[in-house]
Amino acid sequence: MSDSTIPYRPATTTAAAAARERIEAAALDLFAERAFHEVRLDEIARAARASLQTIYRHYGDKQALLDACVLNWANALAARMTDHLIGIETYKDRLRKVFWVVLDFFEQHPKVARMILGSVYPGAMRYDVTAEQRRLTNLFMEVLAEGRERGILNDQVSEAILLDYFYGVLARLIQMQNLRQQEPPLSQQVNVLFEMLWRAIAKPDAKDD
Repeated sequence: MSDSTIPYRPATTTAAAAARERIEAAALDLFAERAFHEVRLDEIARAARASLQTIYRHYGDKQALLDACVLNWANALAARMTDHLIGIETYKDRLRKVFWVVLDFFEQHPKVARMILGSVYPGAMRYDVTAEQRRLTNLFMEVLAEGRERGILNDQVSEAILLDYFYGVLARLIQMQNLRQQEPPLSQQVNVLFEMLWRAIAKPDAKDD
């Protein structure tokens, strides 16, 4: 799957679906290049070979279009993560795999990383929160909750704080990797990077299993 392929959408040949795919691919290209407020809808329409009326009909406005792009890729990442977690036995190895999947996913899709880091701000997503839309965060929270219940992760702070640590480290690593393109890929450094994070969130005397 490339950055230009919109993920997690049922195959269809309808003109409406084809238009949405072109629009979201064009939006990804532009949101990856410039911040959200710097991108105009008419630019997206021109790049997608679509009319402004078509964009308004399918999305309503620019924020809704960004939301749709982010949610599609978040669902693709969640699906990939679910597949990779099957069959991993120890808790630490599962959390390490979650860490690796995120790093590898954004290495494979650098435009998506730039779009999210450059245009998505806390609280900006406007969609009503549903189970499907929270799929990725729910996966993280379930893994972290299990670690706390089993006495492996720090239980002096909430799961939300643990999630902030996890997200924060990942976001910073991915952001700077986009700028430091000469460095080895993060996925090749996953063991040392994860051990640094593990020491921050695990209980000092916790077992890994």
